[in-house]
Amino acid sequence: MLAKLPTHAGTSEELFALADAIGAVTGGAVAIEDLEHRVLAYSTLPGQEIDEHRRRGILNRRVPTQPEQLPQYREVLAAPGVVRLPTLADDELPRAAVAIRAGEMPLGTIWAIEGASPIDAAGERALLEGARLAALHMLRRRSAAELDVQAREDALRAALRGRRTAREVRFELGLPGRRPLVLIGFAPVASASGDGVLMRLGAEAARHWAAVHAEASVATAGRTVYALVPLEESPAAAATARRLGEQAAAVLDRSLDAPVRAAISRLATGPEDLPELRAEVDDVLRVTTADPQALPFASLEDTHARVLLAHVADELSRRPRLRHPGIDLMLAHDRAKGTQYGPTLTAWLDAVGNVAEAAQRLTIHPNTLKYRLRRAKELFGLDLDHPDDRLSCWLQLRLAP
Repeated sequence: MLAKLPTHAGTSEELFALADAIGAVTGGAVAIEDLEHRVLAYSTLPGQEIDEHRRRGILNRRVPTQPEQLPQYREVLAAPGVVRLPTLADDELPRAAVAIRAGEMPLGTIWAIEGASPIDAAGERALLEGARLAALHMLRRRSAAELDVQAREDALRAALRGRRTAREVRFELGLPGRRPLVLIGFAPVASASGDGVLMRLGAEAARHWAAVHAEASVATAGRTVYALVPLEESPAAAATARRLGEQAAAVLDRSLDAPVRAAISRLATGPEDLPELRAEVDDVLRVTTADPQALPFASLEDTHARVLLAHVADELSRRPRLRHPGIDLMLAHDRAKGTQYGPTLTAWLDAVGNVAEAAQRLTIHPNTLKYRLRRAKELFGLDLDHPDDRLSCWLQLRLAP
């Protein structure tokens, strides 16, 4: 009887048709569920009796949570055939259930309410055959969904690298209108950045955003997992973006066995800004993943000073001629002679020229500090009287290894 059902596609309509076909043979109302207890389809034949538990499952598209029902699910998924299950409440009707499997991999369950007459051998065969056909439909639906996710990931990755026009990005990611967009990046701390951790982070991030924001797109690029999130046009859009990002960061940090850092970009109005948003997120993650004490979730505003210093360090590394030669000479002298000119000058600059405070930090006499400063000027040609020179020296000392 069930062999006449179409099996060439994986639409939800086919699962509804399958539920009706099983129900016609078993004589009881049928529901098809996935492993998360979501109701994917249910029979709609006239005259079939259902109880309140089934009614709520249909209305909410998810079976109501009953802790005492979990052992029943485990029993069904472990059994090779049809399982008869006792009722868990006075107003509940008896049920028979069967597991949906692809080989050894469980995909879901089929539940049939037993009407006035118990399900007979033909009904059991219908449940078993229905489980086989449901597995085919669910696998095809899963394959189509996975292909769509992969296409969106590829499109977002290309957009982050500036390899798509704004029009192409809107089309490929299905971005609606010119609503605000925000980019959120997630990365493990530097001490736990192996490929396995990154793969798990990407999978968990994709699962999280699929559940909380259907329009979000997720892609892994380099050592970071990015989520592009469209928002509703609202004065509270920025606050909403931060709330969603903080929630995601907390969930992902709990899901992995390694600390996770998250960074959020400013709001943008078009996908043409994506490469710049990525650079902003990368800047924040660069400094937070390297610091075990950093905020788990941060924006550029939260980390501006450290990001700026990182860029100054990059520039000094690329162009050594910009470095003050006196600073290099002083640090080399400290290493060779065991002197403390570098730490002394750093403490004095950190204290904004307050000799007493700097001396206290170094646990030396103020006169000793003054002597060291005077000798640093004489030995290494450092002009500490001009604010620009003091800033230049302080930056190089702060960024010194």
